Amino acid sequence: MSKEGSRSLAELNDRIAIIRDNIRQLVEQAAGSAGAQTEERNAERIDQQNAELQKLIKERDALEKK
Repeated sequence: MSKEGSRSLAELNDRIAIIRDNIRQLVEQAAGSAGAQTEERNAERIDQQNAELQKLIKERDALEKK
């Protein structure tokens, strides 16, 4: 993949779609699992994916304004 900051709009949109799907899958997994440790791990993974998603959206928005 391209270096951060030099991704194309298409690459960013593809990556955003992948991460949104990852989050959807993680939420489904979390709904079907039990146990505090599992819930904590799922919450951490969802938080990580959300943080990456926000970063990519910000990068995409900046690219679109150019």
